[in-house]
Amino acid sequence: MRVATALCSALVSGCALLQPDGGETLQVREIVGAAASGARASAEEQGRQLAHAQQMYAAVPDDANRLRLAALLSTLPLPWRDDARVVTLLEPLASRRQGSPLTQLASLMVASAADRQRLARELRAAERREGAAEERAVLLRQQLQAAEERAALLRQQLQAAEERAGTLRQQLDALKSIERGILEREERRRKINR
Repeated sequence: MRVATALCSALVSGCALLQPDGGETLQVREIVGAAASGARASAEEQGRQLAHAQQMYAAVPDDANRLRLAALLSTLPLPWRDDARVVTLLEPLASRRQGSPLTQLASLMVASAADRQRLARELRAAERREGAAEERAVLLRQQLQAAEERAALLRQQLQAAEERAGTLRQQLDALKSIERGILEREERRRKINR
């Protein structure tokens, strides 16, 4: 069994030597596989994997360890996801030889992280606009309530004015009636005195 494993390893290594960037292809496969398994792991295991990747990068800051750390920072959920750090880690790598698998993956991850950062900025801006719209709606509701209260007060004042006008009409009609009565009496006296 050990002989078969050693033979398979030798064949894979030999194939990697025959293919340009074959070693990088294997590294990319391992990095992507580790990131995918990390994304499915428990929160505790995710923290351990991230800490291990950070230790590896601190010990040997090569392209593979840089990409391994960035892949975890890119695929793990919050609070471990850090798109700004992914971009910072991978921009130098992504700007190098575009044909290598490591730089291709780095370019893809930088674009993805930058897109997530843009979407996060747009979401924050939309949330700010929504907050401002909610504040404006509260202000408009308050203004509407004040206008309705003012309208109710004006209706009360109008009703009071109409009642006052009605009372004044009644008083005027009563005065007119009294005046007619006086005029009629004076007219009768004149007729009698003639």
